[in-house]
Amino acid sequence: MPKLVLTVEPTSTKLAESINDAISRQLEKPSSLASASLKPVDYSVVDEVIREDLPKDFNSYVIYILNLRKQGHPYAYSYDARDTSPSFTKCLGSLWTGRERYMWVDLAAGPVEYGPALSGEGLLPRGDAHPLATLHSTRQGTRAFVADLASLVWSAAQMLLVPSIRVPMHFETDLDVHFIHLHGSEQEIDSKGLDWELIQSTFTDGNKNGLLSKRQHLKFHKHKIKLSACSICVASLTRAMRSYTSRFHFENYTLIVSDYLDSKQLHWALRHSKHELFTKAGITSSASRVVPVYVFDLDQDRQLLLDRYHQSIAYRDMVIAVRTKASQGVSDYTCNGRHVILQSRQLERPIVGSLLQTLWGVTPTHLRWSTSHNNSIVDYTWSVGQTPFGPFSDLLSLSFVQKDAAHRNSLLITFNNSVSSAIEALQSVKAHGGERKLLGAKRHAEFMQRWHVFYFKLEKVMSSLSLFDFGTALYFMKSSDHDLMRLHRLVYDAAVEVQTTLVCFKDPPFPWKSILGFCCMLILGSYFWMKKDKIFSSKKKQF
Repeated sequence: MPKLVLTVEPTSTKLAESINDAISRQLEKPSSLASASLKPVDYSVVDEVIREDLPKDFNSYVIYILNLRKQGHPYAYSYDARDTSPSFTKCLGSLWTGRERYMWVDLAAGPVEYGPALSGEGLLPRGDAHPLATLHSTRQGTRAFVADLASLVWSAAQMLLVPSIRVPMHFETDLDVHFIHLHGSEQEIDSKGLDWELIQSTFTDGNKNGLLSKRQHLKFHKHKIKLSACSICVASLTRAMRSYTSRFHFENYTLIVSDYLDSKQLHWALRHSKHELFTKAGITSSASRVVPVYVFDLDQDRQLLLDRYHQSIAYRDMVIAVRTKASQGVSDYTCNGRHVILQSRQLERPIVGSLLQTLWGVTPTHLRWSTSHNNSIVDYTWSVGQTPFGPFSDLLSLSFVQKDAAHRNSLLITFNNSVSSAIEALQSVKAHGGERKLLGAKRHAEFMQRWHVFYFKLEKVMSSLSLFDFGTALYFMKSSDHDLMRLHRLVYDAAVEVQTTLVCFKDPPFPWKSILGFCCMLILGSYFWMKKDKIFSSKKKQF
């Protein structure tokens, strides 16, 4: 994990008063979302005040920890204008991540609770097992409060500021995404919940802090295939179909059998039939990387998900999504005491999250890699608000977390490959006896010059990354490739000129003296051993 430098600065009293007044005005308004536990407050009333407090140009991450006075009614933040209903769950939270590099956490909001409903990891509970929950406790002392606060900031750093790399993705200049809509309807296709233009605009919004670098080009293409005319698609679905039983408690315990698609089996079938599917869809592309997005739009009334829980799953070479005619379903997640209702016809947000993982290796906001566990850790603390990942948010927009990770991941992977290649060159030099013996005076001088220039460019890459200057970092990263290639060329040319010689040595003279001396000692020893009774007979008679 990169080194983090933390600076703590108190904010002005005016900022806290402005936020308190804005929240109080929101709480005074009547709302249909008010409940006995939490009353919703629009996040934008606080976000606007904080945005005005931000400096114009800042080259660092800013985390606002809001320790406000207690309001007359418990509250939490709402992230959209829709009202809650039995068919729609509105998940309230206590934090927000902005488009720019800032975020804020309101310690007075909540306590909120969201995560798996029955079993699983990553639950944010109301009790004393999570920093956001323990901060509401009135029994803790100052040291415990500071410890929980530090734990919260450290969690934000691991999950949001410098998240893990999902999969190693190399920098590609030309990216082609092909939406392949596999539908079974003979009538007009219902495009609601599958707005291709909305998905495309999420990646190509054109702002200066977007996902694409100046050298990258991303194109989207749409294709349609009828399932009735695609026997390979039907066979792939049939082989991937699985079933499971789940127990629900209505008047009594009832076992319900449900179907789902095995994503690994479906991925295997689609990968091996890639050429036939591309031919059927009419896909021809000369881009350096082509990513198909297979969307199965099935004509069945029962809900069907991938691996029981997912609407869309990302792989390195493709994205797979599925939906049926069922518009809603009860998920295995809960938020503030209510089950999260899955809008199974809405695929824009799941596809955006999957494309972020496939194209740039962006890790979902509820996952991080733990070296001590050698496994991924699930934590849904930061899965509310502005994020395309997880079941607790409905926003499609991207925050600085996804944008910075997209740029940083490809640069770090390229940086790691360059360092590994340079180490291989040094090991080759060492295997040939060292740089002075292998290269000679002339090549050694050029090798050292190239090496120092290469090292300087890598330092510039890291310094540019720390300042979020991804364009400059990419420039020096690509420029260092030329020096690395020249280093390998120098080692290769010198190794080709190395000649193998065989030097024969004279055999040493036969050691006659040593052998004769050994034989004499052996004969004398044998003689004394045979005559030992006669030699020591006089001494035996004395006793």
